[in-house]
Amino acid sequence: MNAFYIFFRNRINLFIGGAIVLLFILMAVFAPVLAPYHPVDDANLMVAEQPPDGEFWFGTDSQGRDILSRVIYGSRISLSIGLVTQLINTIIGIILGVTAGFFGKWWDDLVMGLTSIMLSIPSLIFALAVMALLGPGLVNVFIALGLTNWAYTCRIARSQVLSARSLDYVTAARALGYSRARIMFEQILPNILGPILVIGTLGIAYAILIEASLSFLGLGTQPPNPSWGGMLSNAREQFFTAYWISIFPGIAIFLTVLGFNLLGDGLRDVLDPHSVLKHQK
Repeated sequence: MNAFYIFFRNRINLFIGGAIVLLFILMAVFAPVLAPYHPVDDANLMVAEQPPDGEFWFGTDSQGRDILSRVIYGSRISLSIGLVTQLINTIIGIILGVTAGFFGKWWDDLVMGLTSIMLSIPSLIFALAVMALLGPGLVNVFIALGLTNWAYTCRIARSQVLSARSLDYVTAARALGYSRARIMFEQILPNILGPILVIGTLGIAYAILIEASLSFLGLGTQPPNPSWGGMLSNAREQFFTAYWISIFPGIAIFLTVLGFNLLGDGLRDVLDPHSVLKHQK
């Protein structure tokens, strides 16, 4: 019982964050079932800017569309962008980081130079520059964010490979005649996935924030498709007269980012052996 209490106390961020993330994932998957109205087609100017009540739990916007339905459908865009773009970033970071740490020499210098350049440019500024070249739109958001946040994963992967490439199991793999690609991606990579997974989880939250910022500026998902950032942008002029139009998508962004941050923090506690030893003392 004491062991279970210690485990739960030290993993509470993992449980809370996982529960929040699971809730939003289920909301996105079952959006057609959960949403009481269609987020675009069911517009009625007769009930425009109606405050929350028994019929419209989150109220309606300036077009008479149900805010709750638009928040539910907006989770599909935010989660898909966060998951897909971070997956792209993780793949790029792993390939560059693992090869740089394993081969070293000029390739390591080149990759670290590119990483330093990417880390010196704020992600939002880089994404804005890419969107300025490609133009607004959901597909272009995937491209822009998929090339934005790989530098952290790259550096973590490289440092882990530098520590692992001199270990006994790598030496044994070399002695058995394994190819360098097999050693990197079959022997080393599975043993360094813990920190990469943590960085990836935190990166999803950051990608959701960047997407909301782009949509707020009119460069992300284009209306009338529901997007949390776009909903905030459209509600700027009605903030003092119809606060509910902006407060509910803002809460959705806050809770989603909080959930992924707590999940990443909890995964770090689970996967970091130093953290485990610290909690057990």
